[in-house]
Amino acid sequence: MDRWLLRAMTELTSRKFVSRLTGRFAKSSFSRRLIPRFVAMYGIAVEEAEKKLEEYGSLNEFFTRRLKPGSRPVDGNADALVSPVDARVTACGSVSKGMLLEVKGQTYTLDELLNGSPRTSLYENGRFWVLYLSPKDYHRIHAPCDGTIAESEHIPGRVYPVNEFGLTSMRRVLSRNERLVTYIRHDAGELAVVKVGALNVSSIQYVSPKPKTLDRGQELAYFEFGSTVVLLAESGICDAREDLKPGDNVKMGERLGTLAGNRKGKAEP
Repeated sequence: MDRWLLRAMTELTSRKFVSRLTGRFAKSSFSRRLIPRFVAMYGIAVEEAEKKLEEYGSLNEFFTRRLKPGSRPVDGNADALVSPVDARVTACGSVSKGMLLEVKGQTYTLDELLNGSPRTSLYENGRFWVLYLSPKDYHRIHAPCDGTIAESEHIPGRVYPVNEFGLTSMRRVLSRNERLVTYIRHDAGELAVVKVGALNVSSIQYVSPKPKTLDRGQELAYFEFGSTVVLLAESGICDAREDLKPGDNVKMGERLGTLAGNRKGKAEP
């Protein structure tokens, strides 16, 4: 009964207007008073932040903070596929016949995650990583590899929580929430960075100016409040790290796998 009530309340608060109200407060100067409490509550490593706490004008400004140069070394190997974010690995593995298997007990299809994109077929037997960002994490999103942006798509949706409760108790959260998808063309093939909105997320923003070409580890976008990134690699282009498993924590720039060499003559989607 308690779980049903919590699920019902979550449904009611998952409307975008609730997130807009929360976002408006978080961007106000009044919210800066909450920064020290926020830091203490989540144990945030403030020494990594680019600025001192008192220099942030709002809670949102602190939440979307950049880090001091050198705080996140990026794997220097040219063939490295790296984590685009600081996160906990919720799920990872192979895509089988267009299905992402067992993300917290629920099965997702690529077609629903990518909103029926014609590019879906590229990933039908590829690799995937579901990366959850908690409130304590650094919330800027970086390029997982070198490449060019082939396409970007905004998919409207709800803003259910993407924490343990949301993924286990709500129905198919990753494919019902608002998403911003960036398709990146690498010499080896294509990758998709699926940025999933969440409860109390007022928006997912690209950096300005929005880049057309990317270097591995380059800043790409950021979340306003916690969320999840689903990283997809096209079929046959990546060997994933065998030691990485659900529950592990990764830092932005840490290797997730190894990309194959250049695949000249590959057909465009």
